[in-house]
Amino acid sequence: MVKPTLLVLAAGMGSRYGGLKQIDPVGPSGEFIIDYSVFDAKRAGFGKVVFIIRKDIEKDFKEQIGSRYEGIIPVEYAYQDLDDLPGDFSRPAERAKPWGTGHAVWAARNVVKEPFAAINADDFYGRNGFALLADWLTGKDLNSTDFTMCGFTLEKTLSEHGTVSRGICTRDNDSRLSDVEEHTAIGRTDGKIGGVNGKGDAVEFNGEEIVSMNMWGFTPALFPHLERLFTEFLTERIEEEKSEFYLPFAIDELIKSNISRVDVLHSKDNWFGVTYKEDKPRVMASLAKLIEAGHYPTPLKG
Repeated sequence: MVKPTLLVLAAGMGSRYGGLKQIDPVGPSGEFIIDYSVFDAKRAGFGKVVFIIRKDIEKDFKEQIGSRYEGIIPVEYAYQDLDDLPGDFSRPAERAKPWGTGHAVWAARNVVKEPFAAINADDFYGRNGFALLADWLTGKDLNSTDFTMCGFTLEKTLSEHGTVSRGICTRDNDSRLSDVEEHTAIGRTDGKIGGVNGKGDAVEFNGEEIVSMNMWGFTPALFPHLERLFTEFLTERIEEEKSEFYLPFAIDELIKSNISRVDVLHSKDNWFGVTYKEDKPRVMASLAKLIEAGHYPTPLKG
């Protein structure tokens, strides 16, 4: 049986961190957040890792990150390139901003031939989410346009050092995804969790809402649909210097047009991310607790 592939969106790592050399370790033996994702994916049953990177960080990325997994799990690469566009489209000369997460996943179309999970490189998702995705993806029909998303409990994704933006998920009666609405300025005030919806209205949450943290499960059948939707996006917006083709937008279009159904998996784990530099000590402390409880070895190998 074909094992699923882990697709890691890492093209933005150099720009977000000011260069790969500035990536801070968070584990007690110098581990990066991505090391824990690869570890969790491998033990959940994923058979390969594909990193989406940029050509200009290729050498540093392979030396500093990709080499860490030699002899542990097969690693391949795909490249997000501003000039990699469908059909006869050409990049406008003034375009410098990446085309977005939808374009990043589409960049893997010639490398990924198996059912796959897509994640961010710099988010800690925890063991449970990878196990849920591996179970859902293993043996999946490659031609199926039914996909999945692993969501997290809102209160387990907040920062103590500032507000965050989150996509609040709505499910239908069959527990499938019907909508993801982006909310901003989410944080705790006087013991309550509040934020702002897309209309600018203040919203209060109970903390149990399921949010999307960009942890998806797909089949290769996604790629032709991404190309079609990206083509439509470029037709309308190619001259907008800062417009981006987002993956959640593409999935929403597939749901609304009845092409795809998206099962919502629910991880009970805490999500960690370094949204603010002050978040790093909390991430390190949380990982230390997981290691102490026996969830991860140190150093993290195998």
